[in-house]
Amino acid sequence: MHIEHHHWFSNHLGHEMHFKVYGHYGQPILVFPAQDGRFHDFEGFKMTEACAGLIDGGRVKFICVDSVDWQTWTNKGVHPADRARRHGDYEKYILNEIVPWVQTNTGLSTIWTTGCSMGALHAANFFLKRPDVFDGVIALSGLYSMQSFIGDYGDDNTFYNSPLQYLPNLNDPWHLEHYRRAKIVFAVGQGNWEEEAIADTRAMQQILESKGVPAWFDYWGHDVPHDWTSWRQMMPYFLEKML
Repeated sequence: MHIEHHHWFSNHLGHEMHFKVYGHYGQPILVFPAQDGRFHDFEGFKMTEACAGLIDGGRVKFICVDSVDWQTWTNKGVHPADRARRHGDYEKYILNEIVPWVQTNTGLSTIWTTGCSMGALHAANFFLKRPDVFDGVIALSGLYSMQSFIGDYGDDNTFYNSPLQYLPNLNDPWHLEHYRRAKIVFAVGQGNWEEEAIADTRAMQQILESKGVPAWFDYWGHDVPHDWTSWRQMMPYFLEKML
């Protein structure tokens, strides 16, 4: 398997940031780690091994970025407004540093996103906010409201990073037409620790259906928990269908 490890000092975040690339060719997919996770987790939890046939076959190219969740949404030591502002720095890092690198590396102008658990929130949020850059998403077992992390506090920065809050009133034709042309998957198990993710996935389904946005919502069995064992089955399954 072709693997690359890159890092540089991010001017937007003010410190070194790492990412790994898996694959030599194929659909570029930006992978966001699970909560407080790192850029090497996708490999460490054997997700790359589960998708090895697709990677080595030149069908998919994963770009696994680092998170800064501990500086943003899960940093309970600072006010939610400050967490949201710090996430804004991360958003600039992804859009202004990672995306141009991927576009130059692949020769393609658009990218898919994916992630599990909190990574699914990031994957969905980046896709929904910038569907001109991201034209596909596979979101597995996610929570899609920032209230899960910051409680009842709200301002513009938290609101516009909380898909279940900003999507219901989003009727802009530009966004909706991009969504309708994209490849969209939201999936969740129905086993242990998936209760909140099931509720948020159903809420997302209701919103997108009401707006005429075609998307694949898949609810796996009651023996499918909120765990890497489930996501190792889900990821290659959906990629085989979507690629």
